Amino acid sequence: MAIPAFNSPDPALVAFNRFGLGARPGDRDSIAGDPRGYLKAELRQADIAMISPDDPAYANLQGSTPAIQASMAANFQRKLERERMAAVAQPGAASAQAVPAQPVPAGKPTVPPVEVVLFRAEAQARFDKAVRVKAGFVERLVCFWSNHFCVSVAKDTVVRASAGAFEREAIRPFVLGRFADMLLAVEHHPAMLFYLDNQQSIGPESRAGKNRKRGLNENLAREILELHTLGVGSGYTQADVTSFARILTGWTMAGRDGRLGEPGNFVFNANAHEPGDAVLLGKTYPACGMGQAEAALNDIARHPATALHIATKLARHFIADTAPAATVARLAKVFAKTDGNLRALAVALIDMPEAWSTPLMKIRSPFDYIAAIRRAAGPGSANDPGQSLGWLNALGEPLWQPPGPNGFSDGADGWTSAEGMKIRLDIAWQAARQVKDIGNPNDMLEALIGPAASPETRQAIAHAESKQQGLALLLMAPEFQRR
Repeated sequence: MAIPAFNSPDPALVAFNRFGLGARPGDRDSIAGDPRGYLKAELRQADIAMISPDDPAYANLQGSTPAIQASMAANFQRKLERERMAAVAQPGAASAQAVPAQPVPAGKPTVPPVEVVLFRAEAQARFDKAVRVKAGFVERLVCFWSNHFCVSVAKDTVVRASAGAFEREAIRPFVLGRFADMLLAVEHHPAMLFYLDNQQSIGPESRAGKNRKRGLNENLAREILELHTLGVGSGYTQADVTSFARILTGWTMAGRDGRLGEPGNFVFNANAHEPGDAVLLGKTYPACGMGQAEAALNDIARHPATALHIATKLARHFIADTAPAATVARLAKVFAKTDGNLRALAVALIDMPEAWSTPLMKIRSPFDYIAAIRRAAGPGSANDPGQSLGWLNALGEPLWQPPGPNGFSDGADGWTSAEGMKIRLDIAWQAARQVKDIGNPNDMLEALIGPAASPETRQAIAHAESKQQGLALLLMAPEFQRR
């Protein structure tokens, strides 16, 4: 299904679609002819990015440390159960040492793994937040940075248990703060260290390296330089990757036995840290334990290549796949001038003339689309995360499960396959059938899209055979899909 672009974007549609998560009924009235001011007002709200204790889903959330500890305990119990079952299967196993597992009574539901329970609670909190915020610009920024600094729940049950906490602890507090602070929080976080295997990286000349005959794992160092900061083609070399990997040795997560510290916490293991000075990008970093990597990260965060890399990604996400070079340069200048102030970057994006004149060419990502549907459908449409998670899986963007460390695609053609559009059509029909009290679809069109609706869209909805069909057509309309 082809989705045409628009030549003259409506400012309200730009505010809600390009920058936000879609209008809710009544939201367009609150813009009052000042879409830029509407978006900036959201940036000024205290703790706007945080999951508040007042949120209904908050009570079910845990920090990363208890979440990882729960996963470790569950993994240990599963290991014991596998060993017990293996012993039962051995010929001649003593019955006193191998007690058969108790059968689950008929009709009694099995208890889901603790990682699944934690994951669903985090998913519910994220969906709820996306539905309740006004414009949703800050939530879009959270999603952008969470995809930039991504982890994947497919890695291990530890990451499945802690991915949501990672976003709440390392992304949300800094999404309108300093890039360097977010970078440090991300690279310190146990979920990231585990995802990119830094617990397996040991300095060859460290005490642990000499004793265990083990060496470096360069995954974290490479992805920080290639994806998180400088970007491909920025001038770093393989020697820089190796040197940075040495600098990062010792950054790890305490294991279940607690020998290094509280299980699930970030710890610096001095015995695994490569001793001595290190050279990175032409600068020498004196040996100083954990501070060596922190100094390097702070410098990389301020590197001109990092400013250009972040500016390019933000322009691609919010304006166009190939944004004008002058646009990227202005964003990079703001990044450098403000020491990576992400609130200042967000304001600069709002003030970009190109953001309001460039046609809405990009299709909404699956998460943006599901959030827009839930917002359009009204309160109570997202009480159970199961369906929304299923929709995301079907659309190819499973929550916190990107295909690799480079995250999900942000290109205009990333979500426009024929199969993907068919799935969107099916989802629009499912969502429309679930709305209990559908108003006049023509009125909803005015409330959600307004004057930007094309004659073709208006005619299709006006001639719908039922309210459900009219709402489904609205949810599949080009004006609803594009951002």
